[in-house]
Amino acid sequence: MFFYSRYPSSNMLKMFFSDVKFNRCITSQLIKWFSNFREFYYIQMEKFARQAINEGVTTNEDLSVGRESELYRALNMHYNKANDFEVPERFLEVSQLTLREFFNAIVAGKDVDPSWKKAIYKVICKLDSDVPEVFKSPNCLQELLNE
Repeated sequence: MFFYSRYPSSNMLKMFFSDVKFNRCITSQLIKWFSNFREFYYIQMEKFARQAINEGVTTNEDLSVGRESELYRALNMHYNKANDFEVPERFLEVSQLTLREFFNAIVAGKDVDPSWKKAIYKVICKLDSDVPEVFKSPNCLQELLNE
């Protein structure tokens, strides 16, 4: 689900986890998991942006995220360990944009401000995609594997 939506609302989570009996604690836990997923994502973006700068990359157009890239492999391994899901192209596009946003901010020296990442978060949160209906099924994983 993270490949489509990095910022799901509690209502969205309830829609896609229909087999879960929600209460305040469970809702809070699911939201925290997505927060942890985002944290890992953004840590990787900053790491790879800094690595590119250290390697002499001078323009963000030189940065890309494709299925063969090290960044993609790190993200896919974290979110899709068993490779059960086909990572959507849109996730690659959003990842590339995120990487470039981090790169630009670091090159511009914005990382000296403690809240420098907030501007990036505001851009990325608007890029969530619709989550496919198949994810609403309690047997989602099995259905996706049978396709």
